[in-house]
Amino acid sequence: MASRVEICGVDTSRLPVIPEQELAGYFQKIYAGDKAAREEFIRGNLRLVLSIVQRFSMRGENMDDLFQIGCIGLMKAVDHFKLEMNVRFSTYAVPMIIGEIRRYLRDNNLLRVSRSLRDTAYRAYQVKNALLEKNMQEPTIDEIAREMGMRPEEVVYALDAIADPVSLSQPIYQDGEDTLYVLDSLSDDKFSDERWLSSIALSDAVSKLNPRERSIIYLRYFAGKTQMEVSREIGISQAQVSRLEKSALCSMRKAYQAD
Repeated sequence: MASRVEICGVDTSRLPVIPEQELAGYFQKIYAGDKAAREEFIRGNLRLVLSIVQRFSMRGENMDDLFQIGCIGLMKAVDHFKLEMNVRFSTYAVPMIIGEIRRYLRDNNLLRVSRSLRDTAYRAYQVKNALLEKNMQEPTIDEIAREMGMRPEEVVYALDAIADPVSLSQPIYQDGEDTLYVLDSLSDDKFSDERWLSSIALSDAVSKLNPRERSIIYLRYFAGKTQMEVSREIGISQAQVSRLEKSALCSMRKAYQAD
């Protein structure tokens, strides 16, 4: 971390840090309704939010926005934390802060997911946190689904639908200087033998058309033009374009099948 980082006008290098041994004292005041103690404790844990926000720095998101969203997660953690859990506050708060940031990123993602799926996924997260707090261990998908009265596959589908997209350039393994990226682990049949041979056969079929038919096929299927646009471009009626196109496709089909 740099010695001085400006986020939302806050000089993070001067933020106070509350020692773990003072935790009980602060929460006794917070439980009693001491708002000043709550504000002081939140401010004393802003460095925790900052450390989490920096994990998302490579996503191109506005860091000020993420910091503010992380602070909301921190405040929720303060309001729900119980001393009898016998865990460090940071251990309890980190998942809640990360969850709040991820929820924000999902809701602002360009990949739109239906409202019903999002609601199911968020309810699954709530049930998961409740079971974790109750049993002090990570619940299984079956346990979450049973608590929600749903089938496990429905819960999995909803959670997958709102999962963060993974960059193809994200490294997944490194051995010395050799790095394996997500892209390297994906198969691509674009240039497989079968598609390559099909491409040759298609090119051969197109080459057997007369010049006008080739122009129509190119404009229609490679340039993406409508029959009306093609008719204006080559100077014939739309009906003629339609007839020549059908004839060309029929000839290509016969030539392709013969090959």
